[in-house]
Amino acid sequence: MTAKEKASDLVFICGKSITNLNMNYQQAKQCALIVVDEIINIGYWTFMESGGKQEQEYWQEVKTEIEKL
Repeated sequence: MTAKEKASDLVFICGKSITNLNMNYQQAKQCALIVVDEIINIGYWTFMESGGKQEQEYWQEVKTEIEKL
C-alpha cells in the first residue's frame, strides 16, 4: 500500500470509528496524525535496531500525505 493510500485509509478509519461523536473531517485527520505519530514514536527504537529505516521513512511519508488531504 502506498503512503498516500495508507493516509486516506487512516483518515477514513478514524472518522468512521468515532462517527457517533460527530467528528468532522479535520478532526479525523488530526486523529490519523496522532496514530501515525504514535507508530513513529513507539516504533523508533525497533526501526533502528532492525535496520528498518525504510519503515520509518514510510510512516513519515504517510504523515505528509495525511497533512496534504
